[in-house]
Amino acid sequence: MKKQIITPTRSITEETEKLLNKQIVMEGKSAAAYLSMASWCETKGYDTSAAFLFKHSDEERMHMLKLIHYVNTAGGHGLQPEITGIKHTFKSLREVFETVLNHEIEVTKSINNIVDHCLAVKDYATFNFLQWYVVEQREEETLARRAVELFNLIGEEGVGLWLIDQEIGKLEAYAERMSGKP
Repeated sequence: MKKQIITPTRSITEETEKLLNKQIVMEGKSAAAYLSMASWCETKGYDTSAAFLFKHSDEERMHMLKLIHYVNTAGGHGLQPEITGIKHTFKSLREVFETVLNHEIEVTKSINNIVDHCLAVKDYATFNFLQWYVVEQREEETLARRAVELFNLIGEEGVGLWLIDQEIGKLEAYAERMSGKP
């Protein structure tokens, strides 16, 4: 008799799948929120900030897709989130970047909670997969924190907002220096 090869249908627990799908929602909302912020910035003449946020919207969508693929290949089902409640107008450029910082802090907390869960259930493969997100969140928070700091360092009077908008374009290089990347 031929020996049958047994292949489990799942390598993640249903609870891990639920947590990852909640993170997919968060990443989808990030992409939509940053797209909305970018559009607002563009209409207000903050072209550099708009370009920065358009790029980050694309990155957040990539983060969402990466999670969906992981869940699917681990035997779960990554779900396309419904995105509602996105803010479209802002009082100021400062409010945009303060919102970004607060949001990135929440994303970091969410990732850390999933990492804690993975350790508790000894899901080391998902834990390892999430390490990319842990590092990415440190960079995202660094960028957002620096953007908010620019408002205090430069000030918003006179050409201050124009200068802040220009400096936003340099944040990627700043984050790379701070992370120790060559």
